[in-house]
Amino acid sequence: MAENFLYLTTTGRTSGEPRRIEIWYVERAGCHYMISERREESNWVKNIQHDPEVIFSVGTRADPTAALPPTRATGRVVSERDEPELASAVRSLMDAKYGWSAGLIIELSPRG
Repeated sequence: MAENFLYLTTTGRTSGEPRRIEIWYVERAGCHYMISERREESNWVKNIQHDPEVIFSVGTRADPTAALPPTRATGRVVSERDEPELASAVRSLMDAKYGWSAGLIIELSPRG
């Protein structure tokens, strides 16, 4: 069975062009979470900080929309200091799924 990834499209903060990445993710309470190993240095994080409106889908490399079609969402950094319970829960889910959870947590909240 093919592994599912999250396909995140941000708007380039300099170019204004769509920028898509494939990334590991977990889902919790209707939101999707990713972790940036490079923290605020990742271009996709910088793009979200500049313009938090994103589009994402979930699926396989062969079909990036197989599990979840393109969805409009708002991205934000999860503050470990202000939201320790959420940060801990997301890290636990990432550790269970991937055996890894080091970095900056980003939340995607679907817009409905």
